[in-house]
Amino acid sequence: MSPAAQRAWRWFKRIAPWALAALVLALVVRQARTVAWPEVWRALQALTLAQGFTAAGLALLSYGLYASFDLIGRRLTGHTLSIPRTLATAAISYAFNLNFGALVGGFGLRLRLYMRGGLSAPTVAKVIAHSMVTNWLGYLWVGGAVLLFAPPRLPESWVPGDLGLRAMGAAMLALALGYLALSTWSRQRELSWRGHTLALPGARLAALQALLGGASWLLIGAIVWSLFGGRIDYPAVLGALLLAAVAGVLTHVPAGLGVLEAVFVATLGGRLPATEVLATVLAYRAAYYLLPLVLALPAYAWSEAAARPRTAAAQPLPTKGI
Repeated sequence: MSPAAQRAWRWFKRIAPWALAALVLALVVRQARTVAWPEVWRALQALTLAQGFTAAGLALLSYGLYASFDLIGRRLTGHTLSIPRTLATAAISYAFNLNFGALVGGFGLRLRLYMRGGLSAPTVAKVIAHSMVTNWLGYLWVGGAVLLFAPPRLPESWVPGDLGLRAMGAAMLALALGYLALSTWSRQRELSWRGHTLALPGARLAALQALLGGASWLLIGAIVWSLFGGRIDYPAVLGALLLAAVAGVLTHVPAGLGVLEAVFVATLGGRLPATEVLATVLAYRAAYYLLPLVLALPAYAWSEAAARPRTAAAQPLPTKGI
């Protein structure tokens, strides 16, 4: 590749995500103008307290499950931070990650909280990497199974079609199985990339990663499905959620704001009125995004306040001049 082509490619990689995000946001704003918001509000009011409490309980359970991903990183890196503190750090960071983006919660806040506990930056990076592998390994096999056996009904203008979705599902399952095979039979027990290394788990730990990661996505799907009150079958709801998750990652929009709603309306709007779908997704956002953040904010504030006395005690006393 020529130097000019390399420069053009670098500029394209910088601009393309922002251009895609701008396009998606423009489409979201355009769609939002067509929504009958009074009807959405009435649909929200129609949700029962039982549905709300069920969704809230499943959301908190899901956060606990997601936080356990960091225990795998704890095992593979050998760090000695306590299990409760590891779980608390992961849960707080996840709430910030969902609402404010990966750079704030997934990396910045987690790095700060772990390093305050005595971990080095390289160790924290490895813990984060193992957590991401667990999450996306679960996504691969759950999403692959959904696309292969129960692909979501997309609008006719969307590509790929049903056959393309099934092919993508088969490829995703193959990638998940490839990781498990690599963990089981590879003689090289570390993965290397650009000078960085990551321990490769054994067969049992890799299987646990797949189990926990998949259970996490299945549980998140159950939250949305419970809010639909059984009016839409679970595989369809799960498929819409999985598509929305990828769309949110690709557009880099914090909390997937608007993207989540747009994907659900596009995929499930033919089964229920769009206002009811939108109301359900907004209720899901309240249960899965906002409620945990309400709990995470004071927990993080307490962590900051508890750290100040230790920081002050560690500062050397001023010496008098001679």
